[in-house]
Amino acid sequence: MRAANGNGRRAEDCRPYRLGCIFDPRILLSKRGYLLFGCSPAAMEPEAPVYQRIVLKLSGEAMQQHGGRDNISPPVVREIAERMKEVRDLGVEVAVVIGGGNIWRGLSAADRGMDRTTADYMGMLATVINALALRSTLEQMGVEARVQTAIEMKNVAEPFILGRAVRHLELGRVVIFAAGTGNPYFSTDTTAALRASEIRADVILKATKVDGVYDCDPKKFPDARRYDRLTFTEALTKRLQIMDSTAFSLCMDNKIPIVVFNIYKAGILRDAVLGRNVGTLVCDEAPSK
Repeated sequence: MRAANGNGRRAEDCRPYRLGCIFDPRILLSKRGYLLFGCSPAAMEPEAPVYQRIVLKLSGEAMQQHGGRDNISPPVVREIAERMKEVRDLGVEVAVVIGGGNIWRGLSAADRGMDRTTADYMGMLATVINALALRSTLEQMGVEARVQTAIEMKNVAEPFILGRAVRHLELGRVVIFAAGTGNPYFSTDTTAALRASEIRADVILKATKVDGVYDCDPKKFPDARRYDRLTFTEALTKRLQIMDSTAFSLCMDNKIPIVVFNIYKAGILRDAVLGRNVGTLVCDEAPSK
């Protein structure tokens, strides 16, 4: 099932806009070029997600307790899993790409003198550890989940097979992609963009510590302005660091929208898949009228 709303179309490139407490007529543009018009939430199917298949990009640090000493905090992982379950229960197909920075950073190790290729492979193994922790927590909550790795390790996870991953998603299972792309020199952001392209995801939800994309660092500049929406071209022109250049180019070329949001806000993931105004939406060029 690929329909994302009551009209039976996929809404990928833009999200509905809300001004004050009045909803403007919304325009949703699919890749096929259909224009969908609506008037109010009441006219739509209640709790209908805008996105049917998502890739959630989690950093490894998201698995840690703030200020804690453990690399992986079970209570924090459970909070993340509960938010994923909430979204899955809406009928959304959930895939996850997770980093390993809470355990190992290949680039940092390379800067300290380690061979870059070896350091990156160690980082891939760190993502597998995080993926297994997340899968275990989801299954304890009654959510079926599968880990697929880009590096084959049969005893702990499935190898990445596109058709099998899509079938898992269609059956309502959460699929966690681990070990990056299986190649050194590529980030987990690039993995998210690649897997989203392969499984034909409607959106990448990039979970961060801030509530969107700003014109400057909000921690250093109190007057920093948050963008509600950006086109890919605007993000490049303004030199905004949303993803690394390889990942961003993949999303732009394949017209995969990106929503940047703060994972630590309760209910934020559910709001994002329902198309509510959270974080910053980065999408393709707006259609000419």
